[in-house]
Amino acid sequence: MSGNNGSEMQSRDSIGYIRQMLGEMRIVAEKEGAHMLCYLIEMAFEEAGDLQRQRNSQSIRKAQ
Repeated sequence: MSGNNGSEMQSRDSIGYIRQMLGEMRIVAEKEGAHMLCYLIEMAFEEAGDLQRQRNSQSIRKAQ
């Protein structure tokens, strides 16, 4: 594995971690009745998911 592949994997792992934490934060915000905060967290959650999909498809193309 080259250094670049390692950094790409670390980046995907980091985005996955961020997405997981956002999901947990969304639950806390919902329990607190913080509707606007829930919305903003959901938008960040979706953005993180988009980044994950984009980076996964890029790594698949590089492997081909």
